[in-house]
Amino acid sequence: MNWETLKPNHYHKDPVEYIYTKTIFPNNDYDRLYENQNNINHQVWKDFDSKYKMGFEFKENFSEIDFDKEVMCLWFFKERSNLTTSYVSVEGKDVQYTPNTFLITTNKNLRFIEKKRKYIRNPLLQLDMSLTIFQNILKRFQK
Repeated sequence: MNWETLKPNHYHKDPVEYIYTKTIFPNNDYDRLYENQNNINHQVWKDFDSKYKMGFEFKENFSEIDFDKEVMCLWFFKERSNLTTSYVSVEGKDVQYTPNTFLITTNKNLRFIEKKRKYIRNPLLQLDMSLTIFQNILKRFQK
């Protein structure tokens, strides 16, 4: 993945350490994946998988997140037609659920919050990030 594009302002340590950013993945590439989210066997997903060699699972909703993973590496695929404002609470800190946004943390106290009407689905990709990769990313920002 394009972790080298992370900047110091993407790193947060209050209330827990987490990365929150919209700059990791180019919008054009994201759009191709988004358009084919209902067909994970499509060539664009195969190309993504072979390029980044990072396991992933597409989730229809936050209720499907696998909390047994060491690192919660979530990539938001918010529906274009979903104009509601939604958030993910990270240990009580709200970060906005917006398209092509990454949230990465080891904290498991994550909760999805919809501020207005409930939307049918709130898709996301859960990537398989090792604790070692996450710690190496954090080393760049911890001083």
